[in-house]
Amino acid sequence: MRAREPDARGVVERDGVRVGYEVFEPLLGDTGRPTLVFLTSWAVIHMRQWKLQVPALARRFRVLTVEGRGNGAADRPIGPAAYVDEEYVADAVAAMDATGVERAVLVGLSLGARHALQLAAAHPGRVAGVVAAAPTMPVVPSSTANGAPQVGDEARYRDPAGPSWRVDHRRWAESFFARMFPEPHSTKQREDGVGWALQTDAATLDATSAARARLGSAEAEAVCRAVACPVLVVHGDRDEIVPCDAGVRVADLTGGTLVAVPGAGHGLPLRDPVRFTLLVAGFADSLAPPTPVCRIPTPARSRRRRALFVSSAIGLGHALRDVAIAEALRAHHPDLQIDWLAQHPVTRVLADRGERVHPASRFLASESAHVENEAVASGAEHDLHAFAAIRTMDEILAANFHVFHDVVEDEAHDLVVADEGWEIDHFLHENPQLKRAAYAWLTDFVGWLPMRDGGAREAALTADYNAEMVERIARHPKLRDRSVFVGDPDDLVDDLLGPGLPTVRDWTRAHFAFAGYVTGAAPVDREAVRDELGRAPDEQVCVVAVGGSGVGGPLLRRVAAAHPHAAGRVPGLRTVVVTGPRIDPEAVPAPPGVEVLGYVPGLHRLLAACDVAVVQGGLTTTMELTAAGRPFLYFPLLHHFEQQRHVAHRLDRHRAGVRMDYTTSTPESIGEALADALARPVEYRPVPADGARRAAALIADLV
Repeated sequence: MRAREPDARGVVERDGVRVGYEVFEPLLGDTGRPTLVFLTSWAVIHMRQWKLQVPALARRFRVLTVEGRGNGAADRPIGPAAYVDEEYVADAVAAMDATGVERAVLVGLSLGARHALQLAAAHPGRVAGVVAAAPTMPVVPSSTANGAPQVGDEARYRDPAGPSWRVDHRRWAESFFARMFPEPHSTKQREDGVGWALQTDAATLDATSAARARLGSAEAEAVCRAVACPVLVVHGDRDEIVPCDAGVRVADLTGGTLVAVPGAGHGLPLRDPVRFTLLVAGFADSLAPPTPVCRIPTPARSRRRRALFVSSAIGLGHALRDVAIAEALRAHHPDLQIDWLAQHPVTRVLADRGERVHPASRFLASESAHVENEAVASGAEHDLHAFAAIRTMDEILAANFHVFHDVVEDEAHDLVVADEGWEIDHFLHENPQLKRAAYAWLTDFVGWLPMRDGGAREAALTADYNAEMVERIARHPKLRDRSVFVGDPDDLVDDLLGPGLPTVRDWTRAHFAFAGYVTGAAPVDREAVRDELGRAPDEQVCVVAVGGSGVGGPLLRRVAAAHPHAAGRVPGLRTVVVTGPRIDPEAVPAPPGVEVLGYVPGLHRLLAACDVAVVQGGLTTTMELTAAGRPFLYFPLLHHFEQQRHVAHRLDRHRAGVRMDYTTSTPESIGEALADALARPVEYRPVPADGARRAAALIADLV
């Protein structure tokens, strides 16, 4: 799922060659800022290369992305003549004409940067400025400090000892993108690159390479000298494709500004997206007419203290516990104003509790919708490859971080609390200079764990992600002012984080404080709730719920179908199915004796009042049932490592619930298991009810 879909798509055609483009209108309306035009790099990649920049920038800028010939939404014409630089420049001008862009800031990486400079030189009236990332311009000698060959030399696109694109296209692409992203922990960027490269072919790469080599050093220098507009050159000093010396020389020839990024390779916009996006935004803003702003400073002593809570939207459990922590935090600081940067379905809980949702929340891309799409894409019922879903959510996470960044940049906050706000933790550690307030991190699990059938690949990827986590905490040990684990040390699994890494339990004990489980519910008078809901004193009630995501539809339908079988053993059994905020109740057929409800604000009360429950394997619902002492069946989502490993371990420790396998459970076997659970005495380990108070005490001194 994309972080933002384009407002318009189109195609320009020149001499029979079609090239696609996408337009994104600014969400804030006409802000007076220049249009940004993003040009695609070499044909081994396509315009989705800008996925980590466009959603953030298109909130304030009009954005046009233009495809490059040879990949993506463009034709693959035959022969080098169709791929000369002049054709790419003419395609970009045609796309600007088609979309009414008279003048723009051009942004390009590698060959895209070259074409941006050529367009600026040939059409000075159309270009307000150029951001050239790692520009492919043959303007430096072949012998360079970092050993990269002369720009324009065919050898630089292939490791001499490696495969050729003519013999083994995939292996060549893997080799190329390993060089393009030499930074550690670049598995996702390399994977994306290989996927894009496989959308073109060897004949196209042959043609583009021959065309590219036609630009000589003298002509390249003349192009740079002819650029009259402001230029920002951004280059990594570990670039193995285009030497950083080339960027230095382009900046010198154009009179531009150079930003050399230490440790960065050739694919900086994809590998260091926040830094690059902010550079583009700052450069473009510097070219816009100044906007008068009247600000009346608020004296620090008279300003009300403020906290910003960011609660993960994947499920409702984070919202329930975070509201409980917020209420406990107010006991320490009665004057504290708490804003919530949140999205559906979290906003439903916040609205019920009267909490203030920050208006910038409307700009957040939906994490829940992405997870639901990933579950559908698996092609299996009750299945979610949770680790893969997080990896493919990269553009959503980047877009949402920029929403967060704008909020904390524009407004003063004393405290930021992020409950599994993965984007905030990741990008703040990548860009620690962007931290603006005390920062508390909350989570109820630590460690990406591979599923058994994921094989060596998934084991390697999860270990790489864990290694990156360990390294960045070691590199910036004080960026998190407090790391809080929602649980106890014994709730942690004892698996290794990866080869040569510590165990989950040992590493977490060394780096986190423990709040114990945080229940988001007040104690419930079970009999009073049953009376309120109109349940007969001797009636047995089964509640079926799958939390706040839209992934649990198949489970709801299967359990509803199990009701007649359970009622055969439990006379008078009533089943109440709660679909939650993202599943249509009409999608769950209800046999006699089954009641289907939509979103229930006080679901914890219904769970506490039930006699037995059937739920997914999410932590919040299962632990609420454990705390309430209710018997329950739980069905962890297939391939959901957190539910299958972390949550299951915690429930085993509490001796709670009956774990079920969705793939082998029939309506008949579910009915039998429900009847057995009702007949079995509950002997759970007690769950302390003071977790919210303990968590608030851990972060109160940060305000």
